[in-house]
Amino acid sequence: MLRHPARSALGALALAASLPALATDRIDHQTESAVPHVRNLYGFGVGVMPATSGSDQLRTRVLPIIQASYGDRFYINALRAGVWLLDSDDKRLRFGLSADARFGWKAEDGRRTKGMEDRDFAVDVGPTLRWQTDYGTLNAQWGFDATSASNGQNVQLQFVRALVRGQALRVNGLVGATWNNRKMNNYYFGVSPAEATPDRPAYTASSGTQLQAGVNGAWSTGGNGSVLFGLTITRLGGAQADSPIVETRIQPLAYAGYGWSF
Repeated sequence: MLRHPARSALGALALAASLPALATDRIDHQTESAVPHVRNLYGFGVGVMPATSGSDQLRTRVLPIIQASYGDRFYINALRAGVWLLDSDDKRLRFGLSADARFGWKAEDGRRTKGMEDRDFAVDVGPTLRWQTDYGTLNAQWGFDATSASNGQNVQLQFVRALVRGQALRVNGLVGATWNNRKMNNYYFGVSPAEATPDRPAYTASSGTQLQAGVNGAWSTGGNGSVLFGLTITRLGGAQADSPIVETRIQPLAYAGYGWSF
């Protein structure tokens, strides 16, 4: 006996609509980001970073710790906030928008930058893609300076892999590369004619790529507390390293902090 065409069509649509709900969520929560995600945490930490672009001197900042996800759509993790817009059924492939904070610097803090203009704090905004595989998580992002500090753009590729998966201790390793366009590099590494001196010639930086490698960890101290820590080393690209304000092309970023889950 033939089924009514309208009923068959409605049945097919109902089945298709139910498939995503039946799919298994296969998110690897530890490698959702470079910092192992355990649960929603809020706290404070201390970060150590180069005083200025390419400086071999370090500065210390007190930073808030926020590692949180809201409704599995909105998230804040360290210096990044974003929203997921499109997912695969198992959520291992996700597309969305994100915003990343970028620290500037005060010229008086560096030996080679005294007398220059300060470089402003900025926020890079753009589309982001996360693809989780059985080997690790691949992140890709295109960003542009939404604050008009440099009016530059960059493209980031990052691979995150879990190194330690303990109940108390979790550690992720990462490698990555970031391409900055000419405007971005020139704002942070260039020297304008007005900033030039006999010991600091004018310099216009071109586009280029910098490389990164690091580790990030989370250690649960019991109860609702966790210690977060990490170290990332950036190797500046040639267009950056050739700047007269650069003292070393190896740039560290280290942090440690404590967060509570409420």
